[in-house]
Amino acid sequence: MSSNRRRLLAAWLLFAGTVLNVRAHADDGELKIGALLPMSGPNAEYGQTFGSGADLSVAHVNADHLLAQKLVLTYEDSQALPMQGVLGMNKLVNVYETPFVLTGFTGISKAIAPLARRNQTVAVNGGGVGPDLAQLGPYFWNVIPLANSEVRAIVPYLVNERKLKRFVLIYVDDPLGQSISQELTQDLPPAGGELAASFAVPAGAQQFGGVVARVRDAKPDLIFIASYGAQQSQIVKQLRDNGVPQQIASYSAFSIPAINALPEAKGALYTTQRFDWNAPDRLTQRFVSDYRQKYGRKPTAYAANYYNAVRLFAILAAQLEHDNKPVTGRNLLDERQRLQHFDLVGGSVSFDANGTVRAPIQVNEIDGAGGTVVSTTR
Repeated sequence: MSSNRRRLLAAWLLFAGTVLNVRAHADDGELKIGALLPMSGPNAEYGQTFGSGADLSVAHVNADHLLAQKLVLTYEDSQALPMQGVLGMNKLVNVYETPFVLTGFTGISKAIAPLARRNQTVAVNGGGVGPDLAQLGPYFWNVIPLANSEVRAIVPYLVNERKLKRFVLIYVDDPLGQSISQELTQDLPPAGGELAASFAVPAGAQQFGGVVARVRDAKPDLIFIASYGAQQSQIVKQLRDNGVPQQIASYSAFSIPAINALPEAKGALYTTQRFDWNAPDRLTQRFVSDYRQKYGRKPTAYAANYYNAVRLFAILAAQLEHDNKPVTGRNLLDERQRLQHFDLVGGSVSFDANGTVRAPIQVNEIDGAGGTVVSTTR
């Protein structure tokens, strides 16, 4: 036998052994769901933020005994890369046999959606906001408003309330950035604004001296940044370090601790789903209190989204258990379509037919202390 064939055989035996070992413990009183999040690489802060909300939700579900079995969240590292995401999704579906998987990022979501559909596994996105995520089939759900909703909410506020009419866009050259560019191009003229210039930057780029110079020359009223992760922090920092003082705005990717703690980002505006952290309902108050106690900081919209995604699973799975039905992706989908409304952190929510949550949008201002809500739209 050749060395290559021996290596292939050894790899197959290792995989088969893993499958048998996992399935041998499938009925050990645990109910597994998956999380396909970036836990390493330049976007790891998003995975940590997403996971903080999901982990707290699992703890609450188990403490309240909402399910007959112990709920376990099994992580796979997507590294925010589509190929790695597909590998992780395959493992969650075929090895761990999870009926429900948390995901994030537009590129990852689009890459794994065919696997979710083919295997009738529910994939739930709480972080990616590309508008085409609403079209990935019945097994792909969004518990976050998408970018078109965010842009449509913030443009009238910026133009009418802040009197900022001349926009410049810096966007990452990928499907997410391109969709925001398209949305601003469509929405600004009817609102009384204009997109004076737009500059695409490669994914992963960290040096923006040339772009900053061109932004300065365009003399905008506002600079809209459509990027994410370490890149968006660098864009903000290099704009300010090079003497560009104009108002900065963005979408929900700014909803991470690194941006909110960045001195150069103070005063920036960004959109998220509406969350009233002072709402009197027990679920919201418990989430806010326990999140602060566990992580030592104010929760973000992303943390709430992933808390809600796990909570949504628990509501659906509990009803299936009550009806003596197996907790499968197909049954979870049927139950979500039947129930329609769900009490989650932030209030009662419902879903459009395409599986995307209906929710009001808020505009937040970075103040160095967790942010301030300056406007809410419905």
